[in-house]
Amino acid sequence: MVATLPPLGPGGVLSEQFVQDSFHSYLKSSLTQAKLERLIDEDLLSSAEADLMITGPALCLFFAALRSTTNPPSVPLPRPKTATSTPSAGGKSRPTEPQQPTELSYENCPPAFVSFLRVWAKNVPLIQELAPEYQHDVARAICGLEPLCQPIDITITGIAADLRGVAIEISQRRSFQDRYASALQAALDSGGGPSGSSSSGGGGSLSSKKASFVPPPVYQPSPPPSPHTAPIPLSGGRTSLDSSTPSSLALPAVLRPGGAGPGHRRHASAGSATLSPHTYTTSRPSSVSSTSSVAPPSPTSPSLFPFDSPAIEFIRETLYASLADQIESVPSLTKQLKRDPSRAYFASVSFAILDVAMRGITPDGEIVGVLGKRLTLVECPQPLRPFMNELVAIGKEARDIENQDTELVVKLLSSAESSQEVMPVPRLERVRRMLEFGIGVERDGSGDRDERRYSITGRTVAFTNRISSLALGLTRLKAFRDRQDYVFKVLEGLGQS
Repeated sequence: MVATLPPLGPGGVLSEQFVQDSFHSYLKSSLTQAKLERLIDEDLLSSAEADLMITGPALCLFFAALRSTTNPPSVPLPRPKTATSTPSAGGKSRPTEPQQPTELSYENCPPAFVSFLRVWAKNVPLIQELAPEYQHDVARAICGLEPLCQPIDITITGIAADLRGVAIEISQRRSFQDRYASALQAALDSGGGPSGSSSSGGGGSLSSKKASFVPPPVYQPSPPPSPHTAPIPLSGGRTSLDSSTPSSLALPAVLRPGGAGPGHRRHASAGSATLSPHTYTTSRPSSVSSTSSVAPPSPTSPSLFPFDSPAIEFIRETLYASLADQIESVPSLTKQLKRDPSRAYFASVSFAILDVAMRGITPDGEIVGVLGKRLTLVECPQPLRPFMNELVAIGKEARDIENQDTELVVKLLSSAESSQEVMPVPRLERVRRMLEFGIGVERDGSGDRDERRYSITGRTVAFTNRISSLALGLTRLKAFRDRQDYVFKVLEGLGQS
């Protein structure tokens, strides 16, 4: 469908609604193209995998980069519907509307999307300079697939990480969530799928598969409290992993070695979703020298996973126990709670994942929750194990990064040129800044030394994406969704205190 003429605001800035409509139009064609190129199959398109919320918009950004023809890079806008023409004195028609922009550029981009445009534009020349076969490897890396070309081009990792980072930000916008299912269904209904079959000659046909993506619930903020109404308290004072008293976000029954509390089911019920072949279950080396340069896909979100499983409740409440710490230690989250509660909730969960992964994982890979309760992989039902594996792997990589940061500081301080060296921002600190403010803060265009040093491989961005991907996967679980409204109210109370 072609877009309507773009409404322009003050200074010729495009409206957010028009940019959203244009992106949605391109998203449909990008998912269809990815299906034709066998980057995504119909099973994945119809699934409810959280990683699909990242892969789709990242592919859209990639295909837009291939189409860009300007310098500095700008996004070609969908061709608008032609306005009604009136005949001129010479009998020729002339349009009744003034010339409309054909590109999304820095001059007409809405402020809300400038950071996205900046990160995308930095990667356009990198993508266009690649040979076609290496460009295809960028798309494969976005989808979590291994590269086909040898030797491996290390810039591909950084490009894919940046585009996935922007996609994670886009996936948090309600305008994207509400329309993503229709984009997935359009790709499913397009002809020329992986099987190459189509019931109608050369045209497309409706797919028997249906997109199962469901937007997360909408949070309705509570009305402002009266002077006589106290905010919702957290019982037992602070809610923390270090707390010796239980919080109002109560833990499930104690998980016993070799088993679990009453009612625990070892396996998902017959109606539970199964893990896809893309499910990430083991830790991969984070080194650039690894033969695998692609980021691990996030675990599948088994949205029908039984709510009464003590294992999922344990992980949920362990993360929720860290939320109050994150709200207190990251002041900007308090402001964001008032401005954009859903985004603040997601950022808080991401911070909690990093906190629990670094402080709440034993050397044996057990998760330690509040009150010292522990969860082992053996006690985890099979559909939930990829999430636990990923949490443990994130903790290991975070500690490795922390050690590397320390070693670099010691090395610089002990070197003869230390007085001339500018101390780099620790990678773990950069990760926290991206979790807090988004990828735009890492690619802010300042051209500083650290950005140039790390932008080629994108390791820090990729690790941040890894945390955000797990947050997306976990928050789409029914156990998290069903408690989300209550947690919002608790966080809202913290923000008002």
